This record gives sequence, C-alpha cells and structure tokens, in this order.
Amino acid sequence: MSKLSVYTRELNIEEYPFGLSSSVHFSIENEGETVALNNNYGILFTRGEITDKNTIIPLGIEDPVIFFDEDGTIVIAGKRVENISNPYLADEDKMWAWKTKDLIHFETLGLVGSDWVKKHNFGSAIEIDEKIAKNAVHFWNPPAPSDSAVTKYQFPLAKGYGDPVIFFWKEKWYFISTSDNTHDVGIYVREADSVPGLFVSGIAEHLILPYDEKRALIQTFWAPEFHLIGGQLYILFAVSGTQWGPQCHLMKLKKDGSITDPESWEDPVRVLRKDGSPLAKDAITLDMTYFKAGKGSYVAWSYREHIGTPDDTGSMIYIASIDEKEPWKLTSDPVLLSRPLFGWENLEGTINNEAPYAFIRDGKVYLTYSGGSANSYTYAVGLFTADQDADLLDIKAWTKNISPILTFYSVDEYGPGHNSFFRDENDNLMIAYHGEMDIHEHLRCDMIRRVCFKDDGTPYFV
Repeated sequence: MSKLSVYTRELNIEEYPFGLSSSVHFSIENEGETVALNNNYGILFTRGEITDKNTIIPLGIEDPVIFFDEDGTIVIAGKRVENISNPYLADEDKMWAWKTKDLIHFETLGLVGSDWVKKHNFGSAIEIDEKIAKNAVHFWNPPAPSDSAVTKYQFPLAKGYGDPVIFFWKEKWYFISTSDNTHDVGIYVREADSVPGLFVSGIAEHLILPYDEKRALIQTFWAPEFHLIGGQLYILFAVSGTQWGPQCHLMKLKKDGSITDPESWEDPVRVLRKDGSPLAKDAITLDMTYFKAGKGSYVAWSYREHIGTPDDTGSMIYIASIDEKEPWKLTSDPVLLSRPLFGWENLEGTINNEAPYAFIRDGKVYLTYSGGSANSYTYAVGLFTADQDADLLDIKAWTKNISPILTFYSVDEYGPGHNSFFRDENDNLMIAYHGEMDIHEHLRCDMIRRVCFKDDGTPYFV
C-alpha cells in the first residue's frame, strides 16, 4: 500500500499566489520515498462564482480532506474560501468535492453537505493500492521519451515576440506573432527553408500590415494566425482603430500572392455575426482561431466586457460555426464555451480565458487555451476535448480539464502560454508558445517543444 496525502501550499504572492496555492495538491509516499504529483503544482481547482453583475468571485480551497466513499471511490473535499482563512459565506455548511477511482480522472461533485463528509473516516491522507499510486505518478509526472529524431530547441528562440505561430506553405516555413518590439504595431512575417532557420540571427522581417490611419489600423495588432480555409490562405488577428479596443479581423492572400509581400494581401475585414452586425459592439474580441472538425468549420475567440472597470467580466471563450466561402461571417450565434472560474485562470486580478487553438487526433478535437497573465510567470495552458463528429456548438460535447496541461512547473520557461501547433519536417506534432526567461521578467520570448501523449490521450510537452 502507498500513502496518498492532500494539501494546499503556503501562499507566496511573488512566486505562488492564492489562485494556485489554494488548490488541492497531492503527494504519494511509498517505501519511504515521497513524490509530489504534477511537480507540486495544483491538480484540483474549485470553481469561482458569477455575480448578478456578471463578474467573477475567485475562490480557493482550504484544509482539503480525503476519504473512501461506501463504494470505494476516493472523495476529496474542502471548504471554499475567498482568500486565506476567509470562508465564502454563501456556502454555509457545505464543502466543494470531487471523486476519483484512479487519481487521474476526476468528477466534480460540486457542493456537498459538511454532515455527509463527517459521516466518513476523513483526514488529510489515506492508504491506496500501490498500482493506483504508480499509475498516478506516471500520469502526472510523465518521463520524457527518448527520440533522437526530434529537433531540440533552446529557449529563447526569439525575444520580444508573443503569440507565436509557425506555418508551412509552398515549400517554405513562416513565423508570425505579436511584435512587442514594435509596441504591438504592425504584422511582421519571417520566411525560411526550415523551422530552425526562422530563428537565425539577422533574419529578415517583412512588414505585411503596417500602421495605417486611413484603414483604421492603429494599435493592438494582436495574435495573428495563418489558417487555410476552403483552400484559401487567411490571417486572423485583432486590431484597434483610434480608440483602443481590439476586434477580430481577417485578411486573405490574393491568388498567386506572396506571403511576405504586403500588396499580396486583401484589405482586412472585421468579423461579423450572422445578421451582419459586428461581432461585438461594447466589448473587445481577440485571439480568433479556426479549425475544421467532422462536417463543420468553426471559429473560437476571446470576448471581454468592461475591461479595467469594477464590472470587468474577464475574458471568455466563444465558439461559432462559419461557411468556408465567407469565413468573416458567422453562420451560428456565438456559444459561450468557457469563463475563467478556476484559480489558475484567475490570478491576482488577471481574469483570462484566451488564445484558443485546436488540433485533431484519433477522432478527438483538442482545443487548448490560456489563462492567467499573458506576460507573467503564472500564464498557463488549459485544455478542452470533444469528439470530432459531435455537435461542437453544444457545450455538453466538451470536457474541460480542471488543471492546466502546460505551466511553469511542467517546463523550464516561466509563463508558458498562447500556443499554436504545427507539424515539423518529420511530421512530429509540435507546440510553439511564448514564455519569460525569469520569474520576474515580462519580456515575451518564444519556444518550441514536441507534443507527446499520455495513455488517455492527454498531451504533454518535452
């Protein structure tokens, strides 16, 4: 038998804030050796609450307990708190609970009565079968595969570039990103014969969409992405006019055009709802991505109201269908997919669900997204999964991971996030993302890693 313990960690505002420290952590002790699961990063995060003003109350867990239910299922529970030792009074005599059979997959029970918990032999540790323990350690702390055929990249690949995307087109490789080095003004592209070639010193950067007052291209040239839609190449991105407020746009490459030639691109157009009205009127929209799954074509993006005010809703992820012939116009109403209710998504006033990006594997859609602060060590990547043939506009088709799949505890970089995926020269699935070089840095720099998969299909990165 092995000893399984649950705990929260001590709050450290500089290195491990409340939204992380007040989650449920796990450790396993076997034959005198103790291993912290998930590299001692939280695994179970309680959900915050939505107020009548559509804002979010971020919540954490205090003093978690663990016990076996009557059917042998493992139950974890704890009191929800608004900050350290400050209980969330609306819960009264209730606790937030999860259950699991294998310490890998968890079902959220939500609020349960404290009396129910007290009927069990609960505490901070239990004895579990050694096989379950070993499987949990293998899942949460996966070993790096030995594969010499995969190119290993060194961080940082480039400094001052956020939201990186790498794209192969007509025998050439391209790199596009938000350019922090130009104060997020203009869209620049790199071209090379190989992926490593995109990051050699002195490589040319081609300005394909400049500052232009006549076209109201003024500021926040954010998160450009290449996508092939209906056989045509587009760039999806956000931009603001004179008044700050990024909105989703796309622009199309002209027939026989060159990616690096600004004249080869049609004028950007703003994304519209199905009735022809703007995607948002009194809110910001950004980080739009595209993917095709089953018989449908979809876009997903981030949406936020009242940013910087007491009524800030936080950024939310929406999804809608499109027609490939007119990808700038939705063919369905937007569907709310996610809000930043987990502690790792809602940290120290940063209330983010943003930067969705998808890939398809073995009949499933994997939709990643980012939470936390986009230029801070807390930035991290979360995951949604769905069957590719499901109705992806049905929220019930999606499963949202409780904990993130890429954090500053799972890789060497601080604040890894706003990722994209591509297949390299050897058809390996790769992830590109930005991060920081130091826990107190705010300079976004780029990194590439290989995507690997756990036994249940969950991706991890080496």
